[in-house]
Amino acid sequence: MLFETWLGHPLIQGEDVWGLLGVMCVCVALAVWLEQRYRWASRVSGSIIAMVLAMALANTGVIPTSCPLYDDVVWGIIVPMGIPLLLLQCNLKRIWREAGRMLAVFLIGAAGTIAGAFLAFFALRGPYAAAGGAVEELAAVASMMTGSYIGGSVNFSAMALQHGLRGTRTAAAATVADNLLMALYFFVLIACSGLRFFRSRYRHPHIDAAERGERKGRTQAAAFWSRKDISLLDIALDLAYAAAVVWCSNLLAGIFSPLALEGTAGSFQEALSDFAGKFLGSPYVWITTISVAAATLLDKQAERLHGAQELGTYFIYLFLFVIGVPANIYTVLTEAPLFLVLTFIMVAVNMLFCFCGARLLRFDLEDAVIASNANIGGPTTAAGMAISQGWTQLAGPAMLVGVLGYVIGNYAGTVVGILLGA
Repeated sequence: MLFETWLGHPLIQGEDVWGLLGVMCVCVALAVWLEQRYRWASRVSGSIIAMVLAMALANTGVIPTSCPLYDDVVWGIIVPMGIPLLLLQCNLKRIWREAGRMLAVFLIGAAGTIAGAFLAFFALRGPYAAAGGAVEELAAVASMMTGSYIGGSVNFSAMALQHGLRGTRTAAAATVADNLLMALYFFVLIACSGLRFFRSRYRHPHIDAAERGERKGRTQAAAFWSRKDISLLDIALDLAYAAAVVWCSNLLAGIFSPLALEGTAGSFQEALSDFAGKFLGSPYVWITTISVAAATLLDKQAERLHGAQELGTYFIYLFLFVIGVPANIYTVLTEAPLFLVLTFIMVAVNMLFCFCGARLLRFDLEDAVIASNANIGGPTTAAGMAISQGWTQLAGPAMLVGVLGYVIGNYAGTVVGILLGA
């Protein structure tokens, strides 16, 4: 943290909203420009470049690792509005087969996450205890990471609260390890889609289609994101549609969220009520449901909303920048290096399950890549990767299975915690 050592605080502090917003927008613009200018950057994807830039700035102390801009604006406004704009492309009449395959690989990957949690716990409990840590605490971290690597940060927070670790140094170190491994793993997934070893063992129709569409002298990203017809009215309608979907989704979620229980369910009826409260009480479930219904049932009207994909993707790039910010490498290496090993084992086993499952079921390479991304990173990162690689038909399935992970992540994390003695 170079600048924090010199100044005692980040160069751009959390209260400087415009300074942080400027850095964020410049970095995203640079990532998009590199993606469309250079083939190496197109292969890596602008989304990953944006995350790396954020990691570099945060780890050198240029920007803070947390601030209201990240939490209130990006997480609270940008992400929810970006999802319905992206899902306008998701006509289920055309993609249901793709979603079915990806769902199967996603569930296999979720089983891999659980297996990885057990493997990591039993491999590390001895060294963790020798370092002065409580084994129950390691079990709680395994539970938290299970929720995160099946669902997302929402599940991580829920498990941390359940185990009484929210706001502690343990939870902070686990968060850093989570984000760092997630960012690095995205590089691995992108690399896998381009390696001959994997291409020779899987079908890869979306990769082939994207490469055929690449124009001479232009990258895949530049060819896909070429200039399109868009008017001021299109922008106004896109944003109005997105805001309306989020508003309605929050209203519907508020109706069902009281059904969720604060403690453990004692009967089948309570368990059913708890599930309904968590599933139907999630705004992201309703955002996805309403958006997909609109794209499927009102497909002709959806096609008239020009620019929705561009706006939605830009919003997701801003989100991915924020995802890279908390990856403070110094903190996790000095305070809890074993958490980094734990997350590595869990991610590696998840990848093994996803790729082997796709191979055994004779599914496509892209199904394995995006399903594993949806496990480890969640719906938004998976959709962002699909779009940045030119696999646009997979963006909808990625979002759908990722949102399902929000639901089952809490249950899987809870079971893992109980079995490991958290």
